[in-house]
Amino acid sequence: MMALSILLNAKFTRDIDGVVTDSRTALQWQDDYSDNNNSIKNATWMDAIDYCETLNLGEKGDWRLPNKNELLSIVDYNRYKPSIDNVFKNTTLDNYYWSSTSNQFLHYGAWIVYFGNGYTDRDSKSNSCYVRCVREGKY
Repeated sequence: MMALSILLNAKFTRDIDGVVTDSRTALQWQDDYSDNNNSIKNATWMDAIDYCETLNLGEKGDWRLPNKNELLSIVDYNRYKPSIDNVFKNTTLDNYYWSSTSNQFLHYGAWIVYFGNGYTDRDSKSNSCYVRCVREGKY
C-alpha cells in the first residue's frame, strides 16, 4: 500500500532527453533507449547493473538500477496494461523489469516488477529482464 500512497502524490514530468522526474520522490527515471537502438534494454541482472552504472543520459552519468521499492513507486495500480503513468513512453509488457534488490532467501534471485499490472516476483539473476535506470534527482 505504501507504493500507492506515494503515487497519489506523484507528479511526473518528462524532459526532452527522455528523463522522467517524479516530483514526489525527486527520482529521475530513464525513458530513453537511444543508446540501445531505441529498444528497451534486456539483460541479465549483473549486465543490468553494469548498463545503468555506465549509462549517460541527460548529460548525467550517475544512473543505477533501482531497488524494489523505488521501482514499485512508479507503478500505477489505477491503470492496467500498462500500470504506469502515460508520461512513460517506453514500457514493454513482454517481460519483467529488474530491481537491484536481491531475494534474501534465494541468493541467485532478485526482485522484478511487471508493469502490465504491477505484479512483483523473483527471478534468477542469470535470466534476462528489462532495465529502467534511476538516479537521485536534484532540484
